[in-house]
Amino acid sequence: MSGPSSTARRITEFTRDGLTFDVLDEGPLDGDVVVLLHGFPERASCWREVAPLLHARGFRTLAPDQRGYSPRARPPRRRDYRTAELADDVAALVAEVGGGPVHLVGHDWGAIVGWAVLGRHADLVRTYTSLSIPHPRSFLRSLVRSKQGLKSWYMLAFQLPFVPEQLATRPGGIFDKSLRGSGMSREEVARFREEIVDHGALRGGIAYYRALPFSDLRGSAPVTTPVTLVWSDGDDFVDRAGVDMTADLVEGDYRLVVLEGVDHWIPTHAPHEAVAAILERIDAG
Repeated sequence: MSGPSSTARRITEFTRDGLTFDVLDEGPLDGDVVVLLHGFPERASCWREVAPLLHARGFRTLAPDQRGYSPRARPPRRRDYRTAELADDVAALVAEVGGGPVHLVGHDWGAIVGWAVLGRHADLVRTYTSLSIPHPRSFLRSLVRSKQGLKSWYMLAFQLPFVPEQLATRPGGIFDKSLRGSGMSREEVARFREEIVDHGALRGGIAYYRALPFSDLRGSAPVTTPVTLVWSDGDDFVDRAGVDMTADLVEGDYRLVVLEGVDHWIPTHAPHEAVAAILERIDAG
């Protein structure tokens, strides 16, 4: 396994197509790179418990505020947020630090982006650890074969113009209550209000859902990259059915880790278990 370049430098941002993305670049500068992709409605700070554990094992972590979240990377059109664009953003980040390959980790929407990276830029990825989200093709199949369709009702609601933003900007409203019901603490909901709503990232985050009609969610199959899928049985958003179908779409070494008694928010609520799965994936190659 090739190591990082001896000329590695710390970065705080990278650019692509006139957009500038903010990045948390932490850990040993000479360590192998782990790229951490956040989901909705969170930013790179959601890896605050995970990243130090990886640093202690000698890894350098790059956690970008993705498209729509970084203030200088908020294009206006729905189609600007399709998965192909999101995946190409990650490729630009990897190029910024030497071209990889890197270890890739994603949670929630970040995991969907991670699967898209495997489809478009598999040569940039040594290993992939997906937290919560099965292969997109499995997810699509599960929509009509399980309770997944009911659990994904909000994806349809987010297609409405203006209404989701209006509901989300009301402190203590239905959006906050939904986050609390999914397992977030009051402090974490307050962080959402500060880092997403007050930061102006809400519209961009919702745009990922609004771009779904423009995205190819089938993903690349079969996947030959070594993959670990970490799913928690307390997840209110992702049904087990899609998880169980993912193995059929990965030809590379594949592992499933099921966390019992854990909700959807794995990076913040089960960081040690997440890191254990990431390190096992990296060690196995």
